[in-house]
Amino acid sequence: MAVDLLLGLQWGDEGKGKIVDVLTKNYDIIARFQGGPNAGHTLIFDGHKHVLHTIPSGIFHDTALNVVGNGVVIDPVIFKRELENLDKHNINYTEKLLISRKAHLILPTHRLLDAASETSKGKAKIGSTLKGIGPTYMDKTGRNGMRVGDLELENWRDKYQSLTAKHIKMLDFFDVDIQYDLKELEEEFCAGVEKLRTLQFIDSEEFLNNAIKEKKTILAEGAQGSLLDIDFGTYPFVTSSNTTAAGACTGLGVAPNRIGDVFGIFKAYTTRVGSGPFPTELFDEDGATMAKVGHEFGATTGRPRRCGWLDLVALKYAIQVNGVTQLMMMKGDVLSGFDTIKVCTSYKYKGEEITHLPYNIEPENVTPIFTEFKGWEKDLTSLTEENQLPESLMSYIEFIEKETEVPIKIVSVGPDRKQTILR
Repeated sequence: MAVDLLLGLQWGDEGKGKIVDVLTKNYDIIARFQGGPNAGHTLIFDGHKHVLHTIPSGIFHDTALNVVGNGVVIDPVIFKRELENLDKHNINYTEKLLISRKAHLILPTHRLLDAASETSKGKAKIGSTLKGIGPTYMDKTGRNGMRVGDLELENWRDKYQSLTAKHIKMLDFFDVDIQYDLKELEEEFCAGVEKLRTLQFIDSEEFLNNAIKEKKTILAEGAQGSLLDIDFGTYPFVTSSNTTAAGACTGLGVAPNRIGDVFGIFKAYTTRVGSGPFPTELFDEDGATMAKVGHEFGATTGRPRRCGWLDLVALKYAIQVNGVTQLMMMKGDVLSGFDTIKVCTSYKYKGEEITHLPYNIEPENVTPIFTEFKGWEKDLTSLTEENQLPESLMSYIEFIEKETEVPIKIVSVGPDRKQTILR
């Protein structure tokens, strides 16, 4: 049985949580494969809004098991809060939520290092969520990180103290004043660890490969977006993990030939949080309207998202890198009311027109070239069938399919799980 994969194709915030929630009924296991509490997957159903940061988005379904894979980094403090939020809804996560022993832990001092590093950059800061993600992955590649499996060892506190002492010394290298109460931070951390230890720890690669042999259906859930990938994103304004399809193999321990369908999610327009190049960004009334109607604020940080027209050059690049087999378009409803809708189909780059994503897409190097479409007035939020969609929206969808050579199988017309049109 193959492992299907779902990931974002832009700079994150595409709506992955909603689609995982919608698709979970088709799967036995939902597995997160990278990232950490810098993710904010929003699910809305039955009149309630839920935001998950580390826990897979299938947790609200009775039948699916949810696995936090080895490629994820876990902050016990934030994880404890997530579990407590699930308690309010009587979710039986002790039986439905499994944690990889090889997942790395975010220590309080990782967050301090993140804050110190970002502050020291001044105007050159990358827009970190300040969750300690980068320093944790640095310890992972530096081969001295702490993992979930360490919590089963009698001397885990010794390892914690040793790594914390190293971090405190590192803080002295930054010429910034970071105020903190380590004792208070450690009390929160230890309480989070105790909560984490109530869950089942597994050797996730063995668990998932056995599930494949048993013909269980598995959906791998990505976080952030492809353009934030550490290797293939808009470096250095990226995250610290592989957000692309390859990251699912290393983040779960499944072989490339075990990957089945690759579901790529994108917004009908484009957004970005934090710093970094954004060729189609709008600074006019259209951009302000997108932000307002689309409620474009980060689910994790609360920061306003930058908005712009759909960038097909970047989208096709992400499709290529990931081997996407099906597309899912989100937030088509946000574009209702625009007289004209634009799509970037190529760039003017160093005096030439190109249709691929170049090494550098900073504004001094890239000028987007747009194709215009007639907009639509119709409110989409109550629609349930494809044949109800306005003709101009169907033209927009068909153009994207033709350009990308990938079918759009889902059109989302609102935040609720019911506001999802299958094609």
